[in-house]
Amino acid sequence: MAKAPDSAHDLLSTSTVAPSPFLKWAGGKARLMAQFQPWMPEDFNHYFEPFVGGGAVYFTMRPPEATLTDVNPRLIECYTAIRDEPIALMDELAKHRSRHCKDHYYRCRTRMNAPRGLNAVSRAALMIYLNKTCFNGLYRENSRGEFNVPMGSYKSPNIFNPDHIFAVSAQLQSTNLRVASFEHVLESAEPGDFVYFDPPYVPLTETSSFTNYSKGGFDMSMQHKLARIFDELSRRGCYVMLSNSDTPAVRELFEGWRIIGIQASRAINSRASARGPVGEVLVRSW
Repeated sequence: MAKAPDSAHDLLSTSTVAPSPFLKWAGGKARLMAQFQPWMPEDFNHYFEPFVGGGAVYFTMRPPEATLTDVNPRLIECYTAIRDEPIALMDELAKHRSRHCKDHYYRCRTRMNAPRGLNAVSRAALMIYLNKTCFNGLYRENSRGEFNVPMGSYKSPNIFNPDHIFAVSAQLQSTNLRVASFEHVLESAEPGDFVYFDPPYVPLTETSSFTNYSKGGFDMSMQHKLARIFDELSRRGCYVMLSNSDTPAVRELFEGWRIIGIQASRAINSRASARGPVGEVLVRSW
C-alpha cells in the first residue's frame, strides 16, 4: 500500500479521479445530476444533507463546508473511516478482495451483524465489501437491524480503487458527519444555508414500499413531519430542496411550493421487468 498522505492537500494531489459515491445505494442520484443541477442554488453558505445515503448530490456539488447525517450508524461509520483513516481502510478492503467467495461473503455478513471486538475501520470495511458484492447493491435491514441481503453474482467485483478512496477522503476533510435523524437539521441550519432532503420515497403503489434502509422504517407520518420541517427551514431563510416520488400524496404535501418533474430510472428491483423509467419530483422552497 502507498504511503499515507500527510494532509488534505496531499490526499487531493495523490488522487487522479474526482470524488463520487463509494457505495451503491437504493435511490442514489448519480444518474439524475444533469436534471438536478439547473435547480440548485447558485450561492449558499453551509450545505446540509440529512439523508446522505450514497451522497451523489454532495459529491457532485463538492461544497467547502457541509454536514452529512443519516440514521444508519453503519453508513456514517463508512464515511468517517474514509475521511479519517483511508489507508487503514484500504488495507482491510484488500484482505476482503483477496478472499472473496461465497463462504467469505456469508461469514462477513454474520460478522457485520455481530461485530463485537471489531474496530470502526474493520466494521466499515465489512460494510463496503458486502455492499460491493451483495445482490443488486441493495442495502436492507430486518426488524432487528441486521443486514440480510444475499450474495450477488459478481465474477470480479470492484471492491475499491485507491485513487477514488483518496479523492473521497479529501472531499470529506471539511465535512461534519453525524448519526442523526433528519429533524436535527433544525438545530444548525441558518439563513442562507442549503438543505437537501432525499428521504425514503412515498411508494408508488401499495406493494412497492421499501422503507427498510434501517430497522425503523419511514412511514407517512414521517413524510408529514418532513414537510413541516421543510416549511420551517424555508421560513427561516434556508434554501430547501427535496426529492420524492411523483404521487398525489407528495404533491398534496408540498402544494404551494415549486414542484419540478424528473424522469428517473429504477435500477434496484427484484424483478428486471420492474426496472426502468419512473416519475420523481424535486420540490424547491425558492
